[in-house]
Order: sequence, then structure tokens, then C-alpha cells
Amino acid sequence: MSQNKKPDIKSLFPKRPAAAHKGDFGRVVILAGSAGMLGAGILSSRAALRTGAGLVYLAVPKELQDITNVATPEGIVQGYRQINDLFPLINECSALAIGPGLGSERRIAKELLLYLNETSFSAPIVVDADGLTAFNDDRQLLSKLNLKMVLTPHPGELSRLIGLKVAEIQAAREKVAISTAKLLKKTIVLKGRGTVIASPVGEYYINNTGNPGMATAGSGDVLTGMMVAMLAQRADLFQAAAAAVYLHGLAGDLAAKETGEYSLVASDIIKLIPEALKKGI
Repeated sequence: MSQNKKPDIKSLFPKRPAAAHKGDFGRVVILAGSAGMLGAGILSSRAALRTGAGLVYLAVPKELQDITNVATPEGIVQGYRQINDLFPLINECSALAIGPGLGSERRIAKELLLYLNETSFSAPIVVDADGLTAFNDDRQLLSKLNLKMVLTPHPGELSRLIGLKVAEIQAAREKVAISTAKLLKKTIVLKGRGTVIASPVGEYYINNTGNPGMATAGSGDVLTGMMVAMLAQRADLFQAAAAAVYLHGLAGDLAAKETGEYSLVASDIIKLIPEALKKGI
């Protein structure tokens, strides 16, 4: 895909068979949230459901399970105390997202990815926010993980990960995204105005949807949920990343028409995912 070609969204959302059931549309697991940042996981899970995932499991610290369950009626909340608690759930998933709002729990992201690497885990993985921060001191380890991964940093997160200044990244976004994808051997989504999606083999796409109102807390968590839902429905890494970014921006543009850019919040984006899908397909 070149930088000028719109993602083929229609092919990612075929007409559903009349006899379809929820198991046909993917089993998503999202490892997200911590004390004070439960909203990140809740937003991601709601976005995944709105983007068509058949089943969404939100894994949170055990002591936060009950309160999270109240806020996610369509999702299934799994509490954990240690990494072993997650294995049965994750081993059965179609796609996995790790990172939004993990905060002090971010250590579990590295532990889990190392475990999955040793078990030849084959499902696609979206790593965002604190999931990326867990590798700030060990970029080489991230590059050695033989997993199907999409990394979704904003410029600050990428700066801490690869050691370039934010200004250097912003001055050459396309070049940096492509070189990082090759360096880490992972698909990269460099967020921001003109989000750049780059694959390890040199494919790239520069997105043209979205607006400044989307620079608001939780917007990235919504994108993570949308992306993992598409991956669970069997899209490939690069296609899913590009399509999710495009639709996320389109939903944000539709939301801004209703709220204005100053009043736009992340849940407004989720509300407009259905309309974005109708227009995108």
C-alpha cells in the first residue's frame, strides 16, 4: 500500500451470514487498566465491540474486577493476580491488546509477551501505551520477540523507545516510522496528525482523517480497541492497522461535527464508530 491509497475497508467487513454467531467474529482479549486508570480498558473494550468483535474479554487486576464489570455490560471481565491467571483466557483468543492504562501494572506486559514468545503464540497482538513503556530500557528484546505485533506509539512514547528526540521524530515522521518498523521487525503506527502506518517490509500509509479535537485523553485507547477487533476478524496486521486508523479518524471527524473540537471526548468517537463504518464500507 502506498501513502495515497485508502485502506480497502469494505473487504475487511464482508456481509455477515444469516446463520452467524458471536464466535464467528473473533474472541478479543484486552489487558488494560489499573487503579485510577480503569477508563482506558473500558474505552478499548467498548470500541472493540462497536467495531464488530464477537466476544471481548477485559483483563484487569482482581481487586478491580467487580467495579469494572458494572461499566462493561457487553464485555466479559476477567480478574488476575499474576500472569498465570491469564494463560487459559489468552490461549483461546483470536487477537490480544496489551497496554492501555496499565500504569504500575506495566511489568506484566513484558512478562506476558516473553511467555507468549516461548509458547509460539500465533494470534496478532496490539501493544500500546504502558505496554510499550515496559520496553523502554530493552528495545533489543522487543525486536527479538517473534510475535505478530502492531506497536502504536505517539511521538513521546516512540522517543523513549528508540532514543530520538520528539522534534526529530516529528520532522521526519514517515522516515522514522518506516525505519523503526524495520529495526523492531514490527508494524508501527506512529500516531499524531497524519498518522503513519509502516510495516517491516517497507509498506506504509499516511492517514488523512481526524482532527485536533481528537487530542484528548482516551482517544488512543479507542483506536487500540478498534484495531484489535479488526485483527480478531482475521485482517492482516498492516491492513487492520491502516483501516482502524482511517475509521478512528473518520469517527472523530463525525463526532467533531456534533460536539465541536473543543468539547470532543473519547466516548464521542466510540458513539460514531457505527456511522464511520457505514461511510467507510
